[in-house]
Amino acid sequence: MSTTRRRASSLAAALLGLAALTACSGGSDGSSATPSATSARDIARTIGTALDARADAVRHADNAAFLRQVGGGRVFRDQQQTWYDDLTQLPIAVLRYRVDPASLVRDGDAYWVTVRQALQLDGYDAAPVVTEDRYRFAAAPHDPDRMRLVSVTDAEWEAEHDVRPQPWDTGAIQVRQAAGVLGIFDADSIDAAPALLTSVEEGISAVAARVPYDWSRTVVVYALSDETFLDSLEDLPGDDPGDLDAVAFPVGESTRFVLNPAMLDRPGPDRDRLVRHELTHVAVGGHDDTAPVWLSEGLAEWVSVAPVAPQDRRIPDEALAAAEAGVSDLPDDETFNDEDSEAHYGLAWFAVQYLADTYGEDAPWQLLDAVSAPGADVDTVLDEQFGTSTHELAVQAGRLIVSLYDPSAGG
Repeated sequence: MSTTRRRASSLAAALLGLAALTACSGGSDGSSATPSATSARDIARTIGTALDARADAVRHADNAAFLRQVGGGRVFRDQQQTWYDDLTQLPIAVLRYRVDPASLVRDGDAYWVTVRQALQLDGYDAAPVVTEDRYRFAAAPHDPDRMRLVSVTDAEWEAEHDVRPQPWDTGAIQVRQAAGVLGIFDADSIDAAPALLTSVEEGISAVAARVPYDWSRTVVVYALSDETFLDSLEDLPGDDPGDLDAVAFPVGESTRFVLNPAMLDRPGPDRDRLVRHELTHVAVGGHDDTAPVWLSEGLAEWVSVAPVAPQDRRIPDEALAAAEAGVSDLPDDETFNDEDSEAHYGLAWFAVQYLADTYGEDAPWQLLDAVSAPGADVDTVLDEQFGTSTHELAVQAGRLIVSLYDPSAGG
């Protein structure tokens, strides 16, 4: 008990000493300053205590305890209440914070500090997802030995450090779960939840039957009513995220996918196929990190159409046109998602289809494993294992497309 009092007194003294030092140094213009090493440790320790209490309040769904750690104005407190409401809907296995004392900077009567948050969704994340942001803390009005959070937004710092918030960091969400599915919706998309969750449940079973790798058979799906989160993702295929029906993206050691809002009111076979395509990327995970894009996307298309009767499998008109014109090679990574991407997806699908038809259902996965080895060259692997090449695969894929979809060729 006496140790606690001494620590609190030490912090109060550090704060007073720091204020006095600032006043003597001519900091009346409100400019920032870095605390002394001793002061920084004390202040950072108190901020860490506040963040520990914040995490405990979320994990135990204790709203009153959570709000005790929040200061600032009405708008900020309302935003934090929304964040709390969002987080307490999520199945949290881990939520913890770590403060970097060296990053502590005084700003007037408050302090900016860099904070690492570790958040793991129970049953969905292979490991905690660690993100970094900059928070602002100030002493509680009637308790100078206690720090409260007063801002989580430093736009300039966040831009410099490429901070990419999750949907629960930016507004109200509504969470729904099904077997193996965690759906992130909002007030304007929640009506789509029942049909979409059923589609993803069935898709997990279908994809698990085809993909030979061990995976969790669980997924987090973002199904929001606007494109804000979709637009925030890096390295998206094509020039306009709005043109994408869905996209899978890595989060920590796991993969999630986000649905374009335009797909929310389009339940049916086409959306089910799209869901299976993205789930294939989730199931494959990092196995295709170094594979050519045509193989990664061709596999996802091939798996996605497997439950569809052959006569009901549709291909983009652009792919048929390209096949009829004749193709000499499969698209390279740089041009795969250009203006001819519809044709490229169709050709990639049928290159994989040809491999499976000719060399067996395991052949596409054998190729993926082989080309993912360090230093592997896809044409060398194709020649050594299958006696073919990307050129020959492209030609055969084109012929197969024409034979199936061109009426004049009997398709």
